Amino acid sequence: MLPRSTGKLRPSFSYLDKADAKHREREAANEAGDSSQDEAEEDVKQITVRFSRPESEQARQRRVQSYEFLQKKHAEEPWVHLHYYGLRDSRSEHERQYLLCQGSSGVENTELVKSPSEYLVMLMPPSQEEETDKPVAPSNVLSMAQLRTLPLADQIKILMKNVKVMPFANLMSLLGPSIDSVAVLRGIQKVAMLVQGNWVVKSDILYPKDSSSPHSGVPAEVLCRGRDFVMWKFTQNRWVVRKEVAAVTKLCAEDVKDFLEHMAVVRINKGWEFILPYDGEFIKKHPDVVQRQHMLWTGIQAKLEKVYNLVKETMPKKPDGQSGPVGLVSGDQRVQVAKRQAQQNHALLERELQRRKEQLRASSVLPAVRIKEEPVSEEGEEEEERGAEDEQPMDISPGGGLHSRLANGLPAARAAGGDSFNGHPPSGSAGTPVARELRAFVEATFQRQFVLTLSELKRLFNLHLASLPPGHMLFSGISDRMLQDTVLAAGCKQILVPFPPQTAASPDEQKVFALWESGDMSDQHRQVLLEIFSKNYRVRRNMIQSRLTQECGEDLSKQEVDKVLKDCCVSYGGMWYLKGTVQS
Repeated sequence: MLPRSTGKLRPSFSYLDKADAKHREREAANEAGDSSQDEAEEDVKQITVRFSRPESEQARQRRVQSYEFLQKKHAEEPWVHLHYYGLRDSRSEHERQYLLCQGSSGVENTELVKSPSEYLVMLMPPSQEEETDKPVAPSNVLSMAQLRTLPLADQIKILMKNVKVMPFANLMSLLGPSIDSVAVLRGIQKVAMLVQGNWVVKSDILYPKDSSSPHSGVPAEVLCRGRDFVMWKFTQNRWVVRKEVAAVTKLCAEDVKDFLEHMAVVRINKGWEFILPYDGEFIKKHPDVVQRQHMLWTGIQAKLEKVYNLVKETMPKKPDGQSGPVGLVSGDQRVQVAKRQAQQNHALLERELQRRKEQLRASSVLPAVRIKEEPVSEEGEEEEERGAEDEQPMDISPGGGLHSRLANGLPAARAAGGDSFNGHPPSGSAGTPVARELRAFVEATFQRQFVLTLSELKRLFNLHLASLPPGHMLFSGISDRMLQDTVLAAGCKQILVPFPPQTAASPDEQKVFALWESGDMSDQHRQVLLEIFSKNYRVRRNMIQSRLTQECGEDLSKQEVDKVLKDCCVSYGGMWYLKGTVQS
């Protein structure tokens, strides 16, 4: 028993009371109804009408994908009433009989005596196309069987677009013996042009409208014009010089190289030669086609002359003084002009050399223990040699190239003459102790540093003199000329680097010497690199690597390219220079 003072404990369910009150109010309202109009008017209340905004498509999609909407749809889904039959029910037993084999015995039904793999094949039999499946090929490659299912015009276009240059006989062999040659001739003229008896794919096939260069972004129209110029050049000659094409078309080197690689192969010190031999048999067999192609090339030539102003360039004058016809100057003709100018400059150099010899014989012996400076006229002599170089775009003569251009940097008369300095004649001093000592220093220096300017070599020689004991034979006096002759006699060659006109380099800094052969595996790579720098003051790495790969005929690794660059070059501002030539 609980004491009276504590009272009684009673439960309190207020929410149930509220629910009951609402229920009674609804019942009272239903019973009352709409008994009179007055009571209805008293219950009228003011309401606010709101119009929903038009729902956007994006908002509707968000609402449809929301959780509330999915819950609402799930709640609105109607129930499906099912009738359950137990395991022992007759209806269940009847349906179960459909799962059993209806045959008299399971052995006779061979369909059920199958391995799992055979059963899967029965369920999913392979289609006939899959059974005759062909080897997988790239999406842009067609097999010959697939190609021959296409129309003849498409076959010719695809073949020419992929091969780019092809003799007509090869094209006929690819198309098959049943193809009419007349139909092929009619189709090939729509997608290719005749060059030296061979068919070269048209430029607008390779560079369709609205396309652009992957290298420079130049539009297709300009690319087609430049490639047409290259094709037209090959109709005039077997050889084309890339620099000449780039100078006329004003396109980047990569685009010009792409044009040439489509239809030519590079020859060292010669230029680019057309990739296929002249097809005289086709020319004789189809004169009507040749005449029609000649008319087309005449129209293309007129258009090129108008665009590139080719009529302004004239041929070199003939020996009899008569001017040649107006047109482009070929590479061979420019080489001949450059050779004549070089011969004229050589005569001037001979006279200058004789004058200097007379001055030197009359001069007294200069003080010892210092490197004597060259006369100022030496710079003019080098400038004349370099000027003759610049007028020749590419040496294609058999005796030309780097070996002739770097023939120790000496005129023939100087190499054969008896130039004398301080009692040490260069031609007959190879056996003297001073000459042997000087040559040993030069060879050791160039084995450590493959490229040196004359200024840097003189600095190193002065340091070498400072380390020698007093009275050493090298203190007898070594001239610039004797030092240079010793360098050239030690297997080095002078690299005529084309310094920019505004260079601040001194004459000694512009005389660059390099070890030509050191006896290691990188000699050929270094020679190609030095040839590049005999024509360019600074070069990008990708150009060096592509030229090395092109000339050496192999894919050089990054380590091999790095070694050659480290031996001979320095990098500054993203460009590569020969050591000692960069002007920061």
